[in-house]
Amino acid sequence: MRVTRGFTVHGTVQGVGFRPFVHRLAGGLGLSGWVANVDGHVEGEVAGPADAVAEFRRRLRTDAPVLACVREVRWNDVTGAAPFQGRGRGAPPGPAAAGQGAVSGSGGETAPSTAQPRGGAAFDIRRSGPGPRSATARREIPADAAICDACLRELFTPGDRRYRYPFVNCTDCGPRATIIEDLPYDRVRTTMRRFPLCADCAVEYTNARDRRFHAEPVACPACGPTLAWESLRGERALKAAVGAVAAGGIIAVKGLGGYQLVCDATDPAAVAELRRRKRRPTKPFAVMVRDVPAAGRLARLNSTELALLTSSARPVVLLRARRGQGGAVPQVAPAVHSRQPVPAAHPGQPTPAPEPGLPTRSPAPAPVADRLGLFLPTTGLHHLLLHELDRPLVVTSGNLADEPIAIDDTDACRALKGVADGFLTHDRPIRARYDDSVVAAVGRLPLTVRRARGLAPAPLPLDPPASVPLAGAGAQLKHTFTLADAGVAHVGPHEGDLADAATYEAFTQAYADMCRLTGITPRAVAHDLHPGYLSTRWALEQPVPHVAVQHHHAHVAACAAEHGVRGPFLGVACDGLGLGDDGTLWGGEVFVADLTRYRRVGRFATAPLPGGEAAVRHPSRMALGHVFGAEPLGSPSLERVARGFLGRLDARLVEVVRSMVEREVNCPRASSAGRLFDTVASLLGLVDTVSYEGEAAVALEAAVGRAGRDHPVPLRHRVVRVGSLWVYDSAATLGDLLERQADGEPVPRLAAAFHSALAAVTAELVARAVEDGAPRTVCLGGGCFVNVPLLTQVRRRLRAQGLRVLVGRAVPVGDGGISYGQAAVAAARLTEAQQGKAKKER
Repeated sequence: MRVTRGFTVHGTVQGVGFRPFVHRLAGGLGLSGWVANVDGHVEGEVAGPADAVAEFRRRLRTDAPVLACVREVRWNDVTGAAPFQGRGRGAPPGPAAAGQGAVSGSGGETAPSTAQPRGGAAFDIRRSGPGPRSATARREIPADAAICDACLRELFTPGDRRYRYPFVNCTDCGPRATIIEDLPYDRVRTTMRRFPLCADCAVEYTNARDRRFHAEPVACPACGPTLAWESLRGERALKAAVGAVAAGGIIAVKGLGGYQLVCDATDPAAVAELRRRKRRPTKPFAVMVRDVPAAGRLARLNSTELALLTSSARPVVLLRARRGQGGAVPQVAPAVHSRQPVPAAHPGQPTPAPEPGLPTRSPAPAPVADRLGLFLPTTGLHHLLLHELDRPLVVTSGNLADEPIAIDDTDACRALKGVADGFLTHDRPIRARYDDSVVAAVGRLPLTVRRARGLAPAPLPLDPPASVPLAGAGAQLKHTFTLADAGVAHVGPHEGDLADAATYEAFTQAYADMCRLTGITPRAVAHDLHPGYLSTRWALEQPVPHVAVQHHHAHVAACAAEHGVRGPFLGVACDGLGLGDDGTLWGGEVFVADLTRYRRVGRFATAPLPGGEAAVRHPSRMALGHVFGAEPLGSPSLERVARGFLGRLDARLVEVVRSMVEREVNCPRASSAGRLFDTVASLLGLVDTVSYEGEAAVALEAAVGRAGRDHPVPLRHRVVRVGSLWVYDSAATLGDLLERQADGEPVPRLAAAFHSALAAVTAELVARAVEDGAPRTVCLGGGCFVNVPLLTQVRRRLRAQGLRVLVGRAVPVGDGGISYGQAAVAAARLTEAQQGKAKKER
């Protein structure tokens, strides 16, 4: 029996080789029909024997391309259909389409592809048309994908026509999100429309058996983008850039999602000069290595880390550094801890977020960590640079401190002219800004630290679904935004810190572009409680209903929503600073919560932040705040045991801070886990002043790595009852630390003992809450949980209590996940409100 079936496929199905896959699948089964990109999804029809159509239906999901994500397939019977005529609902009107010919001299789009599958039946890939935008259409933007093995072989095969061509790509790899100008995804709606296909590329593009069949970014030296270095082009430009790096210079390279600054990672003078020019004295750099064996010589990798390193996203992976490599090993790959500006009439500008990796031999001061940030080449251009130079390279964002990464050629030359010795650029425009993603593994558990190139903007599930389209505005640091509609959330790329007009402008532009591409027009916007955040100010300017979400509720809600937890849970937030609903600063919190509301059941003790934002930039001030003003919960005063610490600080600073604390002048109090890390780092003499956010915590975690296999006795801790809350008395821990330091215990042992104490405290606070009837599912959130020793020990202790322990994986546990958590809370609250209204009306 012969049947005809229509299908509609939703998900990430454009820009991932889905139409060519459908074409090959139907051809192999002897089916006729058509397929097309329509709006943001794929539509088509197949006709043929019923058993073959059934097999097509099964394999449409199971055999989809590796970069695709099929979320929903809808089928309909096509009854009484006329014989297949080669044009379906997804095709634009015939005359306009047919008149374009095989190769367009202006747009570079080829004519529809028609092949003769087995049995002589015709199957067509129809040219996509913009068509009417449906209010219910689901559009997903594919992320960029690193160069695949097949293209890499071509890159280094003499005689291949793409030999040493930096922009080699195919259906399985290459730029996507960074070149898309509009959907449906076709070449004419990408920045590749500027490069008409040559005859050879057009043959590949229209050949169903070729892996470049309908690969929209396809190009070659004859018709594609070209490298440039001043007046030089192509191979000569590449050689000039390689020579500049080899001579100790710094170059700006136009990457997939923006410009990158590149220098020799093993040249201390080059790294020091990059630090000076970029105004980045200690903040770590990422290091790109040639291949997996090169990474293995510098770091230890488990199977999870290897999978992350070699994934198509090619993120920066935080790895355990090998020691004893003669100083050639890049060190310092930080854990990232969240810090928020303190409430003030005019909140101070936050310092930047950390980035992994720093060459060991750099003379610039930097804390020594046992982790480093490594990543593999993303593009053919990266491979060529590493092949020619044969050494690790620092590859970092092409910007100055606090500014967004440059994507426009003119802006890059202006911003980086004092940093780069030369520019290796090309003539393919970058449509969207995407910095490098950063990930880590805690044992076998993968964590996303920064969700950007290769990962964003691939959508994430949202459960419960949003009843109306909405946006999450994000926080102030590590900023992202989220667009949500139905059961899907599109988390925008990492924008950095909303510290100045340029970053804010980059955010608003990215938001507008994402709304246009996804087709989502938010009818509500969720935001942080902090009135000084630029994201909050922006949200309150939007002419839609506003949903205020407490910072740490958003952290734990992000974890719960990612894992599909719809009922009550215990939320543990270990973070920097966030405004609480009582107007004070929070950061070490235990909640009984669901996605609509929360109840605070535990917290860390409070301590003053002398000078507000100044205490965050100067951990010594934070330590003095604990010494002179720790919350009185029964532990002895710290001043007596802190004499050694006080003695090494400037006496005038000590007296000024003492007076501020005693008089409560500009000393907001905070229950912050992140600020406790800063305090301990300063008390141990590791860091007193930081140049980037999280530096003190990085140094403290690094000290744990130097403790080796030693397992010191945890520092003392106390948990007391204060009203309705269980409260961690951190003064007991700090007092024990100072006493053991005075007795000569080494810093690494004390750092390890502090991490163990904090894990024990977290487990006890959770245990007390469970005893009081709290749920047994625990969701962990907040930037402190990127700290490997802390997360490892907390998970182990909570699991030993028989609890279900969850932590974000695809959603960053730090502030990069705040917007997703805000969207989840807003979706739940709006749904609850609608249900309540409907109930009343009944």
